[in-house]
Amino acid sequence: MTKCIREIPLPDLRATEKLGKALATAMEAGLVIYLEGDLGAGKTTLARALLHAMGHKGTVKSPTYTIVEVHVISRLYFYHFDFYRFMSSEEFFDAGLDEYFRQDAICLVEWPEKAAGSVPAADVRLCLSMGQPSEESRVVAVSASGNKGELCLKKCLAAWDAGVSALE
Repeated sequence: MTKCIREIPLPDLRATEKLGKALATAMEAGLVIYLEGDLGAGKTTLARALLHAMGHKGTVKSPTYTIVEVHVISRLYFYHFDFYRFMSSEEFFDAGLDEYFRQDAICLVEWPEKAAGSVPAADVRLCLSMGQPSEESRVVAVSASGNKGELCLKKCLAAWDAGVSALE
């Protein structure tokens, strides 16, 4: 069962980057994380912040055209998916993407609803939406399923609540 744990206001890009850092403190192999929200809501921006906080030094491209971008951080495989262009959920299996969802990997999934019924369930779900008062503002609703997801989100929120000094 998924339950919304908290809504977090993200007034600007810096706050989104801080959320990526907080999330990075809680990452462990085997997690499936959904990033949901409309176009331009900040899903790839959050993914980029998370990857950089985990130590990735290169550029982080949106996987909109490639479907998956692979990043190896230390001995951890990090797969960043974007199913926006899927016309049916069967494309998930047709492309062999189920093989990426392993216990030695973290899978970050944008547009999971485009592969509904095929993509594994989320441990953590982050739903981004446009906020007020500026174009830069976002709000993220965070939720978790299962013990692994709840532990991840608990660690992330503890890092977020600890403030800037603990994350920088």
